[in-house]
Amino acid sequence: MKQFHCLLTLLFLCISHTATATGICWYDGSGPVKLYVPEKASMVVKVASQMFSDDMLAVTGRKSITVPEKNATIVLTQLDRASAAQRRQLSAKGIDIKKLESLTDGFSIITDNKKIYVTGTNGRGTAYGLLELSRQAGVSPWVWWGDVVPQPQNRLAIPQGYTTMQGASVEYRGIFLNDEDWSLRPWSYRNYDKSDFGNIGARTYKRIFELLLRLRANAIWPGMHTGTKAFFRTEGAKAMADSCGIVIGTSHCEPLLRNNVDEWNHKERGAFNYITNKDAVQKYWIERLKEVKDSEGGNMFTIGMRGIHDGSMEGVRTMDEKHNALQQVINDQQTLIGKYIGKPEQQMQVFVPYKEVLEIYERGLKVPEYATLMWCDDNYGYITRLSNADEQKRKGGGGVYYHLSYWGRPHDYLWLTTTQPGLIYNEMRQAYNHNVRKLWIVNVHDPKVAGYDLELFLDMAWNIDCVNGSTIGSHYNNWLCRQFGNEAGNAVFNGMKEFYRLCGQRRPEFMGWSQVELDKKLYQRGLSPVIDTEFSLTEFGNELDRYLYRYDKVCNAVAEAEKLIRPELKDAYFAAIKYPVFAAAAQARKTLEAQRARSFAKGSTNKDMFTGNPSLYAACAKSQQAYQEIRSLTNYYNKTMSDGKWDGIMHMRPRDLPVYAAPSLPTLLTDTEIDEWLARSKKENASIDNNSLKQPAATENCIVCNAGRYTSASPGTETVEMLGHSMNAVAMPKNGILTYDFHAETEGNATLYTAMIPTQPNDGGDLRYAVSIDGGKETVISLKEPFRSERWKKNVLRGQSLRTTPIHVTKGRHTLTVRALDHHIVFDQWMIDFKPNRKFYLIPTE
Repeated sequence: MKQFHCLLTLLFLCISHTATATGICWYDGSGPVKLYVPEKASMVVKVASQMFSDDMLAVTGRKSITVPEKNATIVLTQLDRASAAQRRQLSAKGIDIKKLESLTDGFSIITDNKKIYVTGTNGRGTAYGLLELSRQAGVSPWVWWGDVVPQPQNRLAIPQGYTTMQGASVEYRGIFLNDEDWSLRPWSYRNYDKSDFGNIGARTYKRIFELLLRLRANAIWPGMHTGTKAFFRTEGAKAMADSCGIVIGTSHCEPLLRNNVDEWNHKERGAFNYITNKDAVQKYWIERLKEVKDSEGGNMFTIGMRGIHDGSMEGVRTMDEKHNALQQVINDQQTLIGKYIGKPEQQMQVFVPYKEVLEIYERGLKVPEYATLMWCDDNYGYITRLSNADEQKRKGGGGVYYHLSYWGRPHDYLWLTTTQPGLIYNEMRQAYNHNVRKLWIVNVHDPKVAGYDLELFLDMAWNIDCVNGSTIGSHYNNWLCRQFGNEAGNAVFNGMKEFYRLCGQRRPEFMGWSQVELDKKLYQRGLSPVIDTEFSLTEFGNELDRYLYRYDKVCNAVAEAEKLIRPELKDAYFAAIKYPVFAAAAQARKTLEAQRARSFAKGSTNKDMFTGNPSLYAACAKSQQAYQEIRSLTNYYNKTMSDGKWDGIMHMRPRDLPVYAAPSLPTLLTDTEIDEWLARSKKENASIDNNSLKQPAATENCIVCNAGRYTSASPGTETVEMLGHSMNAVAMPKNGILTYDFHAETEGNATLYTAMIPTQPNDGGDLRYAVSIDGGKETVISLKEPFRSERWKKNVLRGQSLRTTPIHVTKGRHTLTVRALDHHIVFDQWMIDFKPNRKFYLIPTE
């Protein structure tokens, strides 16, 4: 049914922009859109009506006006504040009131007697329903944050008899503003909401809350990093959240809505130690509980206790001490909530078994039945644990804390947002199927940069059936068309799919093969330096050049599609498409050309010792030029794009990590020399036949295949688009089997490479699969890795877990069989390689 509603929405979007004799016209060019807003409606409805009015100004040139119901074309009703008579009238018009009230934050849109009736179960639902009309008038949710200027219209109509009823799949849906230090925070206090250092002001939060409303989200964990002013100390911020119907919660290390980093004063309160300073800690919590009682937007109370900022709980050492202390904390928190807020079982409470707390929980910690158990990914998008059969029955249900950006080992990714859409789908669908439907929170350092990935995450939270493994590409294509017009969206789609493949093979932030949070005795600041990548200059037709060539093709596609967009969308296109693509391409070129240059500087004293100099200088020029391009692109983003509206939000070197620095080269060229060598290189390349890069990669002495090209598959197998190096990884059910027929041209010993998506055993068990040739003996392989092990680090940086199995193959036809022995096995690629000890990075499938 929800998929049917999606189709109706698309149908309406097409029809509303064209004349129709039988439809209800809600704007005909002769006067403003007329809207009825009930006097008793929640504040969020009134906020949404103002947003809608601004939308109508952008689309029609006139703001909508609020009028009495009899004069209105659009009539709003908020069911939880409607009279019995109003409910009977709506029922008489054909609205299934009982069904609507069963939905979370639900709304209904129907037509009757030349009017459009928007009915919401509550304030949020009513607001979502009204903003659905904005969407269907051509207003993107990113109208402000993405500068997506809507197409002006001289007529807006809705088909007679149009109806839709929608509600959320996940009860609480939102974001965690985290690692905001280099993006959102400086943009806010230095530019948009000018204030003292570290303040994300109420004006900024209002814009964030409006975006959440447009994306049908209802929750936020505010920024809490060192240096960021606490949300509750920001004047007007909580009132703004209440007015927008946004539930305020806090992260796993901020119990009972207290930002310990900014709010706990050691000098005044003593140690943040529940064992030795219990009264002071409880007083601290009570202050906040009194402050938020009866908040209109709602509260989400994180329970438990850790250190001040993501550290272990103070005052306890042994596991028994930690268990007993945490149990006492949780018990006491129930008493405090009951005394100062209301019945604990009626409050939204969240327990996050994260890091060492998971071990304590699994030792038998008693978490109240009505509290939500919130599970986490491994910080790289692979969920580590989900509710088991007993936990799925809990009254409080389950939640997920997911990452689209991260600060920490093995390496941060705080510059661009490039998580593959297929991974988001695969992991969040798994979560939903495990009855994790109470709370979904996604970590973003900046909602603007998060863009499509954020919207996909929240679309699934709103309607879990809005996408499946075979429609992810269509969902993204539709998003591109909505943002930039059908012609440009369709033109750039294939290029952007390839961009997600390139970033899935290596995120731009990971291109240095460097790591963070290492031993500071060995590495300055605990940061290892940039080193040569694993991309080969010789194998598979030159992996390094082929990778750069594919980036060039994407850049060309982006540049060509840009010619097709409306002029007023240039800034939107630059921010969402051109900057990430061109900057990521320049990052790859900076890194890989520097590697090439270093390969020519070998200290040789042979007669050919100088013959490599021209290639060395050309590579240096390309690397230095790429670095300058990133600087130039970033400067344009901040200073020129949208007339400086976003100045300070894009930082090209967050945390000043080595990967973002100027390239490490054998020699540095002057600007004049760079231009000379680039011109010379361009001239020489023009005379060289580059057809080899345009052809499929050379695969001599090996057999390669993407997992999606199977010969047979067990029932329950799902191919997931836009996931993995193949962009069509295959999710296998437990005991599921995939077979692949292949032909070997030679006989000999070989290595079987099997590449899996580096998922986690989220059921607490193992993560095993078995491989065999021609029905022979199976080789069992486990992907289960200790958190932060060296192999785990390599897996998440690569976006694959690559395993090897020695085999012997005879000449002729054979069958490879892959069997999933556990849940959550996702197969990406395989290769049989007859060349021993080959040094390469990518399995050369196209």
